[in-house]
Amino acid sequence: MDSLAAAPGTGPATSPLPVIRKPRPAATFEGLPKDRTLVMGILNVTPDSFSDGGQYKDTDSAIAAGLRMFYSGADIIDVGGESTRPGAEEVTPEEEQRRILPVIRALVKAGALVSVDTTHTSTAAAAIEAGAAIINDVSGLTIEPDMPELVARTKVPYILTHRRGDAKTMDSLTDYDNVAADVVEELKGVRDKLYAAGVAPEQIIVDPGLGFAKNEAQNWELMRNIHQLQDLGHKVLVAASRKRFLGTLLSVAGKAAAPEERDAATAALTAISAAKGVWAVRVHDVGPSLDAVKVAARLRH
Repeated sequence: MDSLAAAPGTGPATSPLPVIRKPRPAATFEGLPKDRTLVMGILNVTPDSFSDGGQYKDTDSAIAAGLRMFYSGADIIDVGGESTRPGAEEVTPEEEQRRILPVIRALVKAGALVSVDTTHTSTAAAAIEAGAAIINDVSGLTIEPDMPELVARTKVPYILTHRRGDAKTMDSLTDYDNVAADVVEELKGVRDKLYAAGVAPEQIIVDPGLGFAKNEAQNWELMRNIHQLQDLGHKVLVAASRKRFLGTLLSVAGKAAAPEERDAATAALTAISAAKGVWAVRVHDVGPSLDAVKVAARLRH
């Protein structure tokens, strides 16, 4: 009897069939939900970010954290390799890219929509090549001269953040006549550079830059007047998560709340932002903010 013959009643001997996994469709900006404020999860692949620096500084832990955000419902994962907190040291584009490009590739492969948090044109270009779909640039008034051309050529959405100076100087540049009006006018100046390079209005998303060259009172004033940014005619992103002005608000016995103790206040600002109709919020803790935007959407609609 042939040794490969099947035993009676068992049918012919066969090798196990390979498991065929249906590939995830590529995420697109156009496919994002349009009936509520979006939630952008923050993924810092850095040793020195103010809230989670060092927590995801290696590739594997960063990918795992990004996937947790994605499976928790984040609409966008914002991947950055250089801290933009006040006083942070600069990172070369080469080091920045070494940190973030493998993470971006893995998250895109898993089906996530990824934005790249960078002020460097070369890093933005490399990230787009790796699959990132949005450039989140906090350079503000110091935008690199070739960034507008890259945005125009690639046609990707571009988050234009208001900031004066850089990480080391911005805390000294908080002199405004009227913070909301001045921020709008200064954003218009950078927007003109984008328009001159051929960037379409619908590509631009504006961010008031809370904490970037603003003191605590000015951050609250901007939140009260977020409609002035919306009047520019672009989508608006609010990035308030765990920032210093929330820590001060939550102070106990004169001691500011630690960054990880600011998530409930962040979710409250998410709900307020969503009620005001902003396009997206950028947060560290996805779950509570996702709940908040769903509640706000239900009340609005």
